[in-house]
Amino acid sequence: MIRQRAIELLAPAKNLECGIEAVNHGADAVYIGAPRFGARAAAGNSLEDIAELVKYAHLYRVRIYVTVNTILRDEELKETEAMIWDLYRVGVDALIVQDMGITRLNLPPIPLHASTQMDNRTPEKVRFLAQAGFRQVVLARELTLDEIKKIHEACPDTPLEVFVHGALCVSYSGQCYVSQACYGRSANRGECAQFCRLAFDMVDAEGKVIAKNKHLLSLKDMNQSNNLEALLDAGATSLKIEGRLKDVSYVKNVTAYYRQRLDAIFKHRKEYRRVSSGQVALSFTPQLDKSFSRGFTDYFVRGRNAEIFSFNTPKSLGEEMGTVKEIRGNYLTVAGVKPFSNGDGLCYLDEQGRLQGFRVNRVENNKLYPQEMPRIRPKTRLYRNFDQEFERVMQKKSAERKIRIAMELAENEFGFTLSVADEDDVRISLAFPRQKEPARSPQEENLKKQLGKLGNTPFDAERIDINLSDNWFIPSSEVAEMRRQAIDKLLEARTMNYPYERVLMKETAHAFPAKELTYLGNVMNREAFSFYRAHGVGRIAPAFEKEAPQQAVLMFCKHCLRYSMGWCPVHHKVRSTFKEPYYLVSGDSRKFQLQFDCKNCQMKVLAVAE
Repeated sequence: MIRQRAIELLAPAKNLECGIEAVNHGADAVYIGAPRFGARAAAGNSLEDIAELVKYAHLYRVRIYVTVNTILRDEELKETEAMIWDLYRVGVDALIVQDMGITRLNLPPIPLHASTQMDNRTPEKVRFLAQAGFRQVVLARELTLDEIKKIHEACPDTPLEVFVHGALCVSYSGQCYVSQACYGRSANRGECAQFCRLAFDMVDAEGKVIAKNKHLLSLKDMNQSNNLEALLDAGATSLKIEGRLKDVSYVKNVTAYYRQRLDAIFKHRKEYRRVSSGQVALSFTPQLDKSFSRGFTDYFVRGRNAEIFSFNTPKSLGEEMGTVKEIRGNYLTVAGVKPFSNGDGLCYLDEQGRLQGFRVNRVENNKLYPQEMPRIRPKTRLYRNFDQEFERVMQKKSAERKIRIAMELAENEFGFTLSVADEDDVRISLAFPRQKEPARSPQEENLKKQLGKLGNTPFDAERIDINLSDNWFIPSSEVAEMRRQAIDKLLEARTMNYPYERVLMKETAHAFPAKELTYLGNVMNREAFSFYRAHGVGRIAPAFEKEAPQQAVLMFCKHCLRYSMGWCPVHHKVRSTFKEPYYLVSGDSRKFQLQFDCKNCQMKVLAVAE
């Protein structure tokens, strides 16, 4: 018998609407921001909305994870503890946390997941977290398949969560301090200023310009849709879509796309199975290039490659549509095979490499009549970053998720019994007293028809059996009432039988993989300090947000500009003619030095004192 590993598709939710649509479009779990202390400060949600999402999701055995993944000040600990108890009471399945101080609070028996903000990239770190009681660990985005596999082999019983889609942070998880240093906005407290999406000049030690006004730290968006099976084989258990600030159209489209890809894998890889219930029927064809993206990359999952950055623009390009063939007075013609629609939003890169855009007012075959004619040249490549027709579909009901059930109508001594069993083997039976009377015409098909009218319920009748000793008559209104009562009872039973995982964090004292913590440990409060002390850490520096060290490295990046320029002494065996050190200069004249750590294959960004 094949031992199956449960696989989870984890989708984001900015709000209640996004969460419900994530469920409808095939998510096995949804993560959503807590009322406070989530790593996207702009994506907090009320307790009431979270409770409503929990109730809806649990019908389908979809788990709800809430992000409480900022680092906390001492005075915030009590409030955080109270909030966690509130989240537990409304039925949240787990919390995604960064601050180790949370583990030492008076917590309810709710599972904790280790946020990627903890910088989880080694077997030693993951093993430590598992031994400390964390039930799932979110790995750093920069890991290769081999690195994920090594972690899985070292910690085979620890569910590993990996990002498969969405925006990329250029810094290693939890190791970006530039927002705090430059703007007093801590990324570790949910207030990232998106520094990495800004334009910079890159100059050498002599002031020579290497690159002018380019988005040198801006990466493309992750897309692992072609690597899902390899990720599962490496040991990934939870496949995570980034996007807690994305709109509902993005959530629908991307979730549905990955649902289809995973289901296709499960058909021929029986060692993997999904963890939630219900079959999804879509009224559209998911297409990743229809949703926000800066272009796609599979990042470092198969090793270092040159196609990870988006230097020209940090904005969404969308899908490639063709090239401009000719420009006339009030229209332009396009060479391409994809159809356009009135209202489409198009964009292109001008001669300076800057992103420009325009809206299409009217379409006639390959002729486009813009609202305002852009300054564009023939042979310019066009992209569509707003598809009017697709968005129109996305604004409507676009998916339906139904749980399969089997129904049986049988008779008993004093009437009839209706039994229902769902795909999770939740079963109910209801007896209905009624005097039996023969029918004048055959009843079986009519009984099946009436029982199968499940309408807006979350169920779909896969099988209906009529096991009666004779052709008994039951009025349609009574059959409908029997069905209604049975469905209500089944919903109640599913709620009562929901498989909560409830665990208490126990105090542990096993050794942390390091004896010293610098500011990179993000220790902000006394409880976090106490946690690391109890686990053998001798020297503990305060968090950058609490006490900024002199000349601290502000960003640790696997993305390397020397590599991107083709000057890597390790990979390219080529040295640049420009003199190091190199600097990035922002639009407000701030200057940042680049350091290249070839031993660890990473680039560091440091602020230069004025």
